[in-house]
Formats: sequence, structure tokens, C-alpha cells
Amino acid sequence: MRAICLYLHMHQPIRYREYSAFDISNDTNYYNGEYNGRQSNERIFKKVTDKSYRPMLALIERNIKKHPDFKVSLSITGTWLEQAMRWEPELIAVIKRLVDTGKVEIVGETYYHSLAYFYNLDEFTAQVKMHAEKIQQLFGVKPKVFRNTELAYNDSLAKWADENGYKGILAEGWDKILDWRSPNHVYKPYGCDNIKLLLKNYRLSDDIAFRFSNRNWSEWPLTVPKYIDWLNMDCLRGNLVNLFMDFETFGEHQWEDTGIFSFMEEFIDAWLSTYENKFVTVSEACDLMPAADEISMPHTITWADMERDLSAWLSNPMQTSVMQDLYNLRNNVLASNNMDLISDWRYLTTSDHPYAMCTKYWNDGDVHAYFSAYASPYESFMYFMNVLRDIEYRIGNDNKK
Repeated sequence: MRAICLYLHMHQPIRYREYSAFDISNDTNYYNGEYNGRQSNERIFKKVTDKSYRPMLALIERNIKKHPDFKVSLSITGTWLEQAMRWEPELIAVIKRLVDTGKVEIVGETYYHSLAYFYNLDEFTAQVKMHAEKIQQLFGVKPKVFRNTELAYNDSLAKWADENGYKGILAEGWDKILDWRSPNHVYKPYGCDNIKLLLKNYRLSDDIAFRFSNRNWSEWPLTVPKYIDWLNMDCLRGNLVNLFMDFETFGEHQWEDTGIFSFMEEFIDAWLSTYENKFVTVSEACDLMPAADEISMPHTITWADMERDLSAWLSNPMQTSVMQDLYNLRNNVLASNNMDLISDWRYLTTSDHPYAMCTKYWNDGDVHAYFSAYASPYESFMYFMNVLRDIEYRIGNDNKK
């Protein structure tokens, strides 16, 4: 059997508005407002719903009905779920129908799409628990496989996931880690007893996620026969191909007029037209075969930027200082027992915020700018710090009561 594990990540941050120094101590409305006079959380979510979420969920549902062997895994952040419940509740109903078929699996992660693991293990554990409870509440299932924010992974995280009962964990299949090995196998994380490691086949994933509409790419246009040929060749290195990408690849990053939806429809048909070919969920992938080898990643690997490390979020003084200041407030925020304050603080832990403060150049810089709601990294930093200062002010006021 040759299997594709298709995993799609669904996330939208709750963005802070243009919160000025004059708002500090006067206004706790951080998240409802315009960005550069154009966007708001509601407008962004509804726009991406029309372009991506609704048509891609319909494609998934259509192909589940059409093909007994078509399966998908989804990770869905708490901030995405909150916005869907508020503005597009029918999306929740569609996902519930998909999960009920048994062919769509929900992956565990942090509720706020945060980097909490690298700053405060208690906060990380709390956010993972919050996410699991929300998934159970909405969809009636408990996540069995874990992925950290942006596939940020190292040996110690795998050990945590193993000790907390997960059967699998996802990571980037980066060449510098794999050396001669292929991502197309199931692996055992270093020092773990039970958990399996699934590695993204980043070349074949990124051919769809990033290069599909690039007319300067030497392989453009990407046709289904060509892609199937590449898959067939890659399966000579192992029978499990992990295609991991953002859900918004379909319709938002790659617009409908690029042909991305028709490509995906045709691709599913073509892959499953061969008897030995299947799609599997992440749990099924973990059970597909014994671990081929043990993989160690002592240093953190992510799926972001050329470096595949945490530099997308922590490469300049703005990013490192806001993250340190943010987590330094945690104990005082929780001690307030003010649920609105705690919620406001946790929205700031979302990794999109330091990501928008990145000052890299060239292609990586273009990607950061594309995903930012702000005019510049410095503007994003300024508004974040203003919000953080107001949260400090509120902590002080609560202590006086």
C-alpha cells in the first residue's frame, strides 16, 4: 500500500487594532477595530471563508462521499473556532459532519497558536488542555496526535507528548536532520517509548502550497499527471507521503483562478484510481508501519522560512523583548482571577503577533509582510506594546481592589 497523509492547518489570529498610547488606561477594546483603515477580524474571517474555508470544506465533503479511501486530518486553533462560532457558525456544522464520517481527524495543539512551550510549560499545558476540551465540546472527539505551533518541534517536546499519551507528533522533514533518510517513513522520536513521529515531505507539500501559481517556477504549470509522476518517484523512498500545509492554501494563498480547486479534485481522483493507493489520517499513518529509525532533533525545527527554526518569531530585539515581557506578566495576570484580563493576555500569546514584527528581507520578508495586517513590523510592535502596557495597568488596578 502507498499512502498519502493529507494534513491541513486552520488558523486565524485575533488581531489587535491600532491601539495608540492615548488609549492606555482609557480603552480595553484591543481586538475589535480596523487595521490600516481596511481590515478587521470579522472582515478578514468572512473574506477567507468565502475564498477558502467554504469551498475547500465542500470539496473535502464531496470527495469523502465519492471515495471510500479519501481521508483528511485537520488542526484547528481555538482562535479560529471562536471566530467561526461568532461569524460563520455553519463552518462548525460542516466540520462536525466531516468528523462524524470517521474520515476526518482533528489534531491536538495549543488553543491560541502560541509559542508557550518555549516560555512557560504550565501555560503551554493549559492551552493544550483548553484546545482538547473545545474539540471535545464541539466535535465529540479527543485528539490522539499532536502538533505544536508552526510544527515547532524538538526532542523534549516529543518526550512531553509521549508522557501525555499522544500516539503521534508532527514535524518538518528537514534535510539537515534527515541526512540520507526519507520523510516517507514513520519514525520514533529520540528517547521516547510509544509515540511515533510523522515528518512533512516539504518538497511535495510546498509544490502545492507555495509554488503552484508561480509562473517563474521552472515546473509551472503544475499538472496532475506531472504531480502523480513525482509522487510515484518519491514513493520509491518510502510508502508514506506526508503532505502538510495550511488550509488557506486553497483559495486564499492560491486563488481559485489559479485552478487550485480543480487541481485538487483531479488529483484525488487520479491518486485513488490506482488500487494500492490510499489516503490515511495521522493516527492511521502512525499505525501504518513500524518505526524505520530513531530521529533526534535536539534543537528546535519549524516549518517556517529558509532557516526552519524559531527565527521567524525571535530574530530581532522587538520580537524577543515583547515575548519576554508578555510571559513575565503571566503569574500576575492569572492571579487577578479576572477572566476578561486573562483572555486578553492569552490572545497576545498568538504567534502571529511576533511574526508580524519580523524584519527579514528577500523572499522570507515578503511572506511575513503578506501575512501581516500592519503597515510595518515597527507599527505591529508599537501597538502590541501599548496593549501590553494597558494590561499591566489593569493588573495594578485589580490589585488595588
